[in-house]
Amino acid sequence: MGFRCGIIGLPNVGKSTIFNALTAAGAEVANYPFCTIDPNVGILPVPDERLTTIARIITPPKFTHTTMQFVDIAGLVKGASKGEGLGNKFLGNIRDVDAVVHIVRCFDDPNVSHVHGTVDPKSDIEIINTELILADLETVEKRIAKTERLAKVGDKSVRKELDICLTIRDALGREIPARTVVFDSGESTQIVAELHLLTSKRVLYVANVSETLLKEGGVYINEVKSIAAEEGSESIVICGDMEAEIAALLEEERKDFLEDLGLEESGLQKLIRAGYSMLDLITFYTTAGAELRAWTIRRGTKASEAAGRIHSDMERGFIKAEVINYNQFEQLKGMTEAREKGLIHFEGRDYVVNDGDIIYYRFKA
Repeated sequence: MGFRCGIIGLPNVGKSTIFNALTAAGAEVANYPFCTIDPNVGILPVPDERLTTIARIITPPKFTHTTMQFVDIAGLVKGASKGEGLGNKFLGNIRDVDAVVHIVRCFDDPNVSHVHGTVDPKSDIEIINTELILADLETVEKRIAKTERLAKVGDKSVRKELDICLTIRDALGREIPARTVVFDSGESTQIVAELHLLTSKRVLYVANVSETLLKEGGVYINEVKSIAAEEGSESIVICGDMEAEIAALLEEERKDFLEDLGLEESGLQKLIRAGYSMLDLITFYTTAGAELRAWTIRRGTKASEAAGRIHSDMERGFIKAEVINYNQFEQLKGMTEAREKGLIHFEGRDYVVNDGDIIYYRFKA
């Protein structure tokens, strides 16, 4: 399974429009709340100039991009943590993703109703964040009650867990998301991870604007950027309607369209890059057989674990990895020259894979 980003937001903020542009998956788009009931899942090939360059040099019969999954989750309303609207379903779907893309409406359009009557990015963000915090508070309270019972009967091993839960409850009570609470050990981090808190997930705020605001900016955009900066999250600006237009064009037409608008890249390309950064992901490449392929892993992944990303048998039977980084490879005419110049190095299972590594795995089947 690839890395999954959940697209969330209030109803009618443009989630499905952006999702359609991202994936061309045909999710329904309509002007009424809860148009999206069951989450739509789209798999998006990640644009990669390095992959194209490697393919040009070694001319494989086939090359395959790495992918990310985007999940269009039903719109949230106030009271979702208590089951209002599609609250329980919405919150459950968020637990299944690796990170959250929070779409915030930053456009005025009398033809598209706002669920609360007025466009107010700050208020919209607070509504969703409050519901996520309330849901997490309920989760933490239940865990505290359980650990307190165990502590009373003499189970000393739960003391650390109880202290962590109390710390998180205090932060949530002050409307501070769990992802901003810093702990000093890997054990503490693991305990927090096992709670599966909604506010522990990294968030990318996306200001969905009109074409005019995309060029000129404005107070709506500034509000979103300010809130993201305050909590240490990233933010980008996208015009969902424009991205839908771009997605409908042929590949060769898209570059001309962007150049006419004075843009170097599409908003969706910015979204992918921001998603990679948010999840601390890197890309490595394999050239086994007839296929050149890109793979996504988290930064810090060891060579044997990266092999397991390809197939579990490769991780179990790992012998060694033959590695050359893209930056060196780019200067060459192919793998033969790389071998002749001694630029391919041999690494064991504990080698930490670098972004852009091209790897040939040797393993026992």
